[in-house]
Amino acid sequence: MGIETGVAWRELRAHFEHVAELQLSQMFADDPQRAEVFSLEEQGLFLDYAKNRITRESIDLLIKLANEAELPAAISDMFAGKKINKTEGRAVLHTALRAPKSSRIELDGVDVVSQVHAVLDNMAEFSEAVRSGQWLGFTGKPVRNVINIGIGGSDLGPSMACEALRTYSQRNLNIQFVSNVDASDFAEAVQGLNADETLFIVCSKTFTTDETLTNARTARAWLLDQLVDGDAVAKHFVAVSTNTDEVQAFGIDPQNIFGFWDWVGGRYSLCSSVGLALMVSVGSTNFRAMLSGFHAMDEHFRTAPLEKNMPVLLALLGIWYNNFFAAETHAILPYDHYLKLFPAYFQQGDMESNGKYIDKSGAAVTVQTGPIVWGQAGTNGQHAFYQLLHQGTKLVPADFIGFAQSHNPIADHHDKLMANFFAQTQALAFGKSSQALADEGVDEALVPHKTFVGNRPTNTLMAEKLTPFVLGQLIALYEHKIFTQGVIWNVFSFDQWGVELGKSLAVEIFQQLESGDASKAKVDASTAQLMDRYLSTRKSR
Repeated sequence: MGIETGVAWRELRAHFEHVAELQLSQMFADDPQRAEVFSLEEQGLFLDYAKNRITRESIDLLIKLANEAELPAAISDMFAGKKINKTEGRAVLHTALRAPKSSRIELDGVDVVSQVHAVLDNMAEFSEAVRSGQWLGFTGKPVRNVINIGIGGSDLGPSMACEALRTYSQRNLNIQFVSNVDASDFAEAVQGLNADETLFIVCSKTFTTDETLTNARTARAWLLDQLVDGDAVAKHFVAVSTNTDEVQAFGIDPQNIFGFWDWVGGRYSLCSSVGLALMVSVGSTNFRAMLSGFHAMDEHFRTAPLEKNMPVLLALLGIWYNNFFAAETHAILPYDHYLKLFPAYFQQGDMESNGKYIDKSGAAVTVQTGPIVWGQAGTNGQHAFYQLLHQGTKLVPADFIGFAQSHNPIADHHDKLMANFFAQTQALAFGKSSQALADEGVDEALVPHKTFVGNRPTNTLMAEKLTPFVLGQLIALYEHKIFTQGVIWNVFSFDQWGVELGKSLAVEIFQQLESGDASKAKVDASTAQLMDRYLSTRKSR
């Protein structure tokens, strides 16, 4: 049976028919306490969700839906280390990565928190050696360039966080990220760099990920082209991996392997040794402050009642629009330049988690699941896609993220940024009527074109400043929102089998491309035609 057969879902469907056409302008006029009622603060992070097409009854019914899905029990199971990633037989304990040292979380009778902090201490020691100039390369020079080689969660998390916390970084270190198997990514990253001042961090749990290993081998060849001696590899490469044998075979000193665990999913691994490049950039103190922010939101999610639970409320609002208003996308719009990679990070976090058409029983789902997540930093987006948000035919719920203080308080820049931040949510919610335009004397022919119907829903998240602690809060907020939606949709949010087929086919096709003869490739006629064209037009290597 699908979730739409439950009592709460049926009641929500009936309720939707009554509220679907309600206008935000009227709802605010009817309820003077609306802004206060539909807002929530948690350790300095403020959520205003009043500009949503909801009533108090809407929230009550959505909470009922969460209870029917047994969300509190699911939250408890995750934090307790139960193997809720059932298709892979694994626990889901990324929350243990940011638990205080005094905590104890057991998995199969073993305390994992002590293991986590042992790795964090090793990371801190290594990071300080690089930051202080004590780590010397093969020719005796300190490191000036650090290049993280990974893909997916081993790239998006640390690269996003390094950009987000750039003002906390050590500026004499050049931190870069290489992920794409396209050689241009690597070539541009090392352009103008000296190998004897460059350190590579190879992030791959299994040390078998094709894109990562291809880039790592190219990096090793680039290094040895300049330094010649094979012993140089041990001074210029470290690894984040669980596959010690393969790492050593690559030439990396086993003392420079930073491990993690199979209960850490890739897109949830920033707080593990996958965040090594971030710790090198901002230092262990700031890294641990970020972990504290994660933990604060973890505890809020674990203990707060559902009706006052920030991740749960965001999740339920997302379900309201996805499943009842038929909105297929969700925009994340940070009004802070340092968060420009945040939408891309949660594009993976959300779409790889809940982009599923099979439920936990193995049957096809009967409702829409994960939305298409996208976004861009303001105010650039205003001159790109906001036209569609305001006057397009598609309903796009959006999260606006802003801060009261700027890291760069130059002239009136921040006030102008935040003026746009506030104005956009107001314009989206309340629009501008044709009558108001007529009263202003706007040409009658132009009135339809200048009318804004409004009633476009938004959430607003605000904090005092983008700090490591606040970044941790924000990331954990969205992680738990995604988990909550997966529970209600009854899908497994912690596997990603959908990425496997294309990868396995690529291995077979690559062999045919390398042979220069695609005639034996087991592919369709269209793909065969494209492969033939590629082979006939590529230049010999």
